[in-house]
Amino acid sequence: MKKFDTRTMTTIALLIAMTVFLARFCSISAWNIRIGFSFLPVAVAAILFGMKEACAVAALSDIIGTILFPVGPYFPGFTLTAFLTGIIYAVFLHKKQTPLRILGCVAVNQLFLSLFLNSFWISIWYSSPYLPLLATRSVQTFVVGIAQFLMLGVVSKVLSVHRKQVTDRKSTRLNSSH
Repeated sequence: MKKFDTRTMTTIALLIAMTVFLARFCSISAWNIRIGFSFLPVAVAAILFGMKEACAVAALSDIIGTILFPVGPYFPGFTLTAFLTGIIYAVFLHKKQTPLRILGCVAVNQLFLSLFLNSFWISIWYSSPYLPLLATRSVQTFVVGIAQFLMLGVVSKVLSVHRKQVTDRKSTRLNSSH
């Protein structure tokens, strides 16, 4: 069983706050398209902690963002998509981040969750026909997919270096205390 301490809870809270901020203030949004970097804190939670934490960051940030900074009425379908995004990131990225795993993560996330599922939610929310939404959102999916692949590659490298530095510091402290 994983240790769920104050540091972990604080980190998760900060990742939720970052996700809300990035989604609400650092995204380009139109009625059926959103391009931004709010996926990064969810990916960080998946890489560092795993599935439960990534799902919590994704779903709670969607709910909190909707309550604090509503763009429209709350729609639980988008929260479900956010939750599923946490699962996808954790399945592909928690243990190991290779270019192939990052590509698989982005492909599943963008094709199934963003393109198909979110387009379905948008079609319900706005009473719009589903197939024309797929056509317009497919360009967004492609562009965002490339950006996500590149950004996740950078973030995974940075976290890998950081994790190695932390491990090295801990082993140095343990060796010097003996």
